[in-house]
Amino acid sequence: MAPPRFTLAELAARLGGEAVGDCASPLEGVAPLAEAGPAHLAFLANPKYRGQLATTGAAAVIVGPKDRDATAKPRLVVPNPYAAYARAVALFHPAPPVVPGIDPRAAVDPSATVAPSAFVGPFAVVAAGATVGERASVGAGTFVGEGARVGEDTVLHPRVTIYAGCVVGARGIVHSGAVIGADGFGMAPDAGRWVKIPQVGRAVVGDDVEIGANTTIDRGALADTVIEDGCKLDNQIQVAHNCRIGAHTVIAGCAGIAGSTTIGRHCLIGGGAGIVGHIAIADGVTVSAMTLVTKSITQPGTYTSGGPLMAHADWLRNAAHLRHLDRLARLARALPPQGKTDGHDDD
Repeated sequence: MAPPRFTLAELAARLGGEAVGDCASPLEGVAPLAEAGPAHLAFLANPKYRGQLATTGAAAVIVGPKDRDATAKPRLVVPNPYAAYARAVALFHPAPPVVPGIDPRAAVDPSATVAPSAFVGPFAVVAAGATVGERASVGAGTFVGEGARVGEDTVLHPRVTIYAGCVVGARGIVHSGAVIGADGFGMAPDAGRWVKIPQVGRAVVGDDVEIGANTTIDRGALADTVIEDGCKLDNQIQVAHNCRIGAHTVIAGCAGIAGSTTIGRHCLIGGGAGIVGHIAIADGVTVSAMTLVTKSITQPGTYTSGGPLMAHADWLRNAAHLRHLDRLARLARALPPQGKTDGHDDD
């Protein structure tokens, strides 16, 4: 099948914004400014690439209002060029439609409910009492546990595991290797041994959530672990038991969130960040990459910890000084005020 083609006028009708210049020539795809060819739509979302507008080979570009007159090329002027670029790529590369049916190599329990418009791939398992919604896709080798629910239009890529009783909402995307609903890490010490605490809550994922490859979301101990609507989780993230992540929060790869932590709505959590358990983070917080959050954050804003990259020899010297920081601070407090040496004013 030939890829779709759109004119600038058609893109303006679908994406919004103002089409300027030649609106009738067909465009065949989206490409970066530096690589675009004569049938491509390019985009300018970062001002540091503005100079490439003069040299790009693109047929048309997406720009913001400030760059409306920065080029003579046909252009789509929109308030948010990056979002328009994302939607344009989706138009040129639509997701393949779900082909309904259950592969004969799949194992679907007779008590499970699979919508007639859903797809269940080879070697997938849909266990007793599970529900797969309309137009949902269950990829090859994926496991949907007993009593679990998968919402309409949700895509479970191959080798996803949804444990018993857990929920994934509508229009979600769950990438390969993700595990939703494994036991949270709950152990009680007893006479030098550890007693496992049964994890009887669920993991509940809302609508329009994307979960990256090999990300793990533990089920709750008693209450549920909850990922609210619109969250986007990158690859290899750990969300421990009883966490709650607010709607439309974005978490980058390799972040780790300890148990019983609440993260607000519209937060941005950088890659490799660590968040200790039993704390709360307010709405609208940005946590920089590799930051360790050790206490609750009550006000929106950007928070950062850790040191910048430096040569190893410099790091060793600074680390040695850091070990003496408390002693130096005590010595500084013991010094007399500036301008006084013996406790008496100078005559």
